[in-house]
Amino acid sequence: MKSVKTILSIWFVLKVFVMSPVLLHADEQLKNLNLWPDVAPGKVTDQPEQHIRSGGTTRYHHVSVPTITIYPANKGDSNSAQSLYSAVVVMPGGGYGILAYDKEGTEIAQWLNSIGVTGIVLKYRVPKNKDGAFMDAQRAMGLIRLNALKWGIDPKRIGVIGFSAGGNLAARLSTNYASRSYDRIDEADDQSCKPDFTMLVYPAWLSAKDGTMILRDEFPVNDKTPPAIMVQTQDDGLTVNSCLAYYQALLKNKVMAELHLFPNGGHGYGMRPGSQAVRSQWPKLFGIWLMTHFPN
Repeated sequence: MKSVKTILSIWFVLKVFVMSPVLLHADEQLKNLNLWPDVAPGKVTDQPEQHIRSGGTTRYHHVSVPTITIYPANKGDSNSAQSLYSAVVVMPGGGYGILAYDKEGTEIAQWLNSIGVTGIVLKYRVPKNKDGAFMDAQRAMGLIRLNALKWGIDPKRIGVIGFSAGGNLAARLSTNYASRSYDRIDEADDQSCKPDFTMLVYPAWLSAKDGTMILRDEFPVNDKTPPAIMVQTQDDGLTVNSCLAYYQALLKNKVMAELHLFPNGGHGYGMRPGSQAVRSQWPKLFGIWLMTHFPN
């Protein structure tokens, strides 16, 4: 009997100190995944990736290895084993030159977690690589749909949220999903890359270059375009017409759309605290919209 206890004790020690790290490693892989099995197709920078913090924001420079980082929804409820959660792919801004990775990325994923939604931060290619970023966005959506059930995500409730240039990317993905912009890699590219809903925060470069509120041809909105919610401020000289142009195109095509226009707040505030009402109000408004139309 003593020898049996000894064997059991040895087995327990092996399980805790040998098997557990393997399980933890698997979990870490789930949270941060490379989008491409090899070098990403199309243009890729040859400069080393840099993370530079200044002015309270961490900026990612020279991204050549695109990834998604998964922030799972809180599964503390009693039925969590059977629950499937809504998910939102977060696309930070930065003018397609850098990524404002914390202010418009990780902080947004954490807010989504607080309302019971899985946040997935997309680290897309920069700088000056709009087409590479678009490939990354399409690939990310396919990978998420392929693995949705395994990751506790409802494959019919996967949306996008984009800020500034990230809003440009989110709108492009929401209107250009019928075919991939790269050659098929694997089964992830057989999945639909169409978002189920779109959330835009001061989206950039959607309207005509002459300053009119006409949507650019690269965003072909139609009656199949995903429903959207947008927030914008009137004193944002960079993006106010872009947001209004996208909203008008959605209305014209009878797509469910909601626009919140605030008088002031400028550009690039994320959801950080400040004196302008837009900073504290848009997350509440987006949360209500999300829970009303795409509840868990």
